[in-house]
Amino acid sequence: MKTDSKPRYKTPAPTRGGARPGAGRPKGSTTKVTLEDLVGHIEHHVGRSFAEQVAISYASAISRADHAGVRDYEKILLAKMVSDKSEVAVINTETEAETRQAVFQEALAKLQALTAKAK
Repeated sequence: MKTDSKPRYKTPAPTRGGARPGAGRPKGSTTKVTLEDLVGHIEHHVGRSFAEQVAISYASAISRADHAGVRDYEKILLAKMVSDKSEVAVINTETEAETRQAVFQEALAKLQALTAKAK
């Protein structure tokens, strides 16, 4: 049996953590693309506003009977409309509140009567 003073296996170098040469964002790189920049470039190259182009594409999907496309456009448009509604004012007058309370009391009484009959 041969015994060497060197270890049989080389100790691996750490593979995680720490700075590495060439890692990270390169110097002189441009900033990220924003939504406003993207919409601006689309408007510049298409020659019309982004909203107008979406409306034309939606109308085109309807005329082609592209039901999946129409559904997708409607989801997008509905989500936009709902997100624009930030506040809804609910005004209750005393008579409306009293009416609702009376209707609730009547429904509760009917429910109690049904449960009493079931027992």
